[in-house]
Amino acid sequence: MAAEALPVPALPALRELVSRHAVADATDTRVPGLGLHRADASTQPLAVVYEPMLCIVVQGRKRVVFGDTVRYYDAAHYLVVSLDLPVVGAVCEASAEVPYLAVSVRLDRADLAALLMRMPSARDAAPPRLGLEVAAMEAPLADACLRLVQLLDAPDDIPVLAPLVRRELLYRLLRGPQGPMLRQIARGEGRLGQVQQAIAWIREHYDRPLRIDALAAHVALSSSSLHRHFKAATRLSPLQYQKQVRLQAARERLIAEPGDAAAVAYAVGYESASQFSREFKRLFGHPPGEAVRRWREDGAPA
Repeated sequence: MAAEALPVPALPALRELVSRHAVADATDTRVPGLGLHRADASTQPLAVVYEPMLCIVVQGRKRVVFGDTVRYYDAAHYLVVSLDLPVVGAVCEASAEVPYLAVSVRLDRADLAALLMRMPSARDAAPPRLGLEVAAMEAPLADACLRLVQLLDAPDDIPVLAPLVRRELLYRLLRGPQGPMLRQIARGEGRLGQVQQAIAWIREHYDRPLRIDALAAHVALSSSSLHRHFKAATRLSPLQYQKQVRLQAARERLIAEPGDAAAVAYAVGYESASQFSREFKRLFGHPPGEAVRRWREDGAPA
């Protein structure tokens, strides 16, 4: 089914700005935390790690899969990611004539927490369990996004105005349907807050053996509770999550400095080079050497 048009007046202006400023698949900008994205054709599924972010698509459609969960987002639906999540993403609607165009804004826990201190307290009836979700686009959020992207045409205004517009953008998110998810992360409380702490530990120590009982004690949960809540939020067990992080780290190392795949395997925590090669192929579709060769020929994956 074709994606519906963004039901707010900001769409045409956002589309024009992104089309003009997005010069590559992923374009960093002079506005801190603001990224632009473009694809002139649909893409093959690619395993990546999404960091906490807001993504607003202004043209085209994208699919993200994590575990057994699938989400689509398009011009009528924005994406919010509150945890570092290994996913498989693919642009599923794009062409040279009508490219996929999107805006991403990194979400910082400290910024959210500071803003929450100035907002009325909110009690969430049903605490969220998932770390990624989509919601229907609303005009105030799209308007704030438009003002942030418009600063690319007024670079001298960025140091003063970008923090103000970004604060409004975060405010709109906290007041929106994904506010409960972001509030748990910002406050570091609730089950998502504990999962976030576990994720932070794994990402910092991904090359070490993972003891579930020690990790559970670190986040003040029992081993069974950690496993249950971690999988509910990420669709992965802690051990599966660690494996994904290790493989992503290995990919980055191999792209930056192609060389001995076995040495990279040991550096990211694997004890068996053959096991590393099998799991690398399972996630990325090719053994390490062939995958790196393809990425360097086609452009390193974003």
